[in-house]
Amino acid sequence: MRLSEKVVILTGASSGIGEATALRFAEEGAKLVIVARSGDKLEKIAEKASAFPGEVHPIVGDVSKKEDIENVVNKTIELFGRIDILINNAGILDNYLSADNMTDEVWNKVLDVNLTGPMRLTREVLKYMEKQKHGNIINTSSVGGLYGGRGGLAYVASKHALIGMTKHIGFMFQDKGIRCNAIAPGSIGTEIGLKVTNPNMSVLNKLMKHFELFPQTGEPNEIANIMLFLASEESSFINGTTIVADGGWTAF
Repeated sequence: MRLSEKVVILTGASSGIGEATALRFAEEGAKLVIVARSGDKLEKIAEKASAFPGEVHPIVGDVSKKEDIENVVNKTIELFGRIDILINNAGILDNYLSADNMTDEVWNKVLDVNLTGPMRLTREVLKYMEKQKHGNIINTSSVGGLYGGRGGLAYVASKHALIGMTKHIGFMFQDKGIRCNAIAPGSIGTEIGLKVTNPNMSVLNKLMKHFELFPQTGEPNEIANIMLFLASEESSFINGTTIVADGGWTAF
């Protein structure tokens, strides 16, 4: 098993890429603390994972809240005494708002979840990873973190910044045995789009123009397999970079 006894914190774990990653890692023997706002969904995932060699411990938490982040890290240390892998996977969209109609409320909400939450979690786990002299941080960005026309303003800005943060962490902590990489998925069949309400159609219609050459939608397990590769020692020489997984969407 590629992750036998590895201790993992995984956010955004209640569905989609997070759920697929939790189950894939449990198959490979990991000890996971899975985090999301929906306790019922987390419990169902833990029940599914009970058939696998690993362990799954649900903790209800909101990554936009500093106290929830501290609680997750503290409970993980109480359970296992260390943190080997952090996966910052939680993320939200922004109703496809552009610069002329972006509100402070939406901007702050999106950046709190997509960027500030990962920063705070990373800051907390680094306290333990530096003492351990090893650690592995994986951030879920997006092709929206590489191109301007793949989402609304706040979403695109947050995912660009997350890639910058990935590079900075990978460079600054490589000499302490800590790696940091990101994944930039394209369109994946998850629930994230269902949470969009009243989208800005002028922006969305512009974004949809390039869908004429859009490849097939990916599946969450396809991203989970990349998560597994980055979390394992098979990727030991990969650091501070972003793996694009979009079925060829950005190849044109």
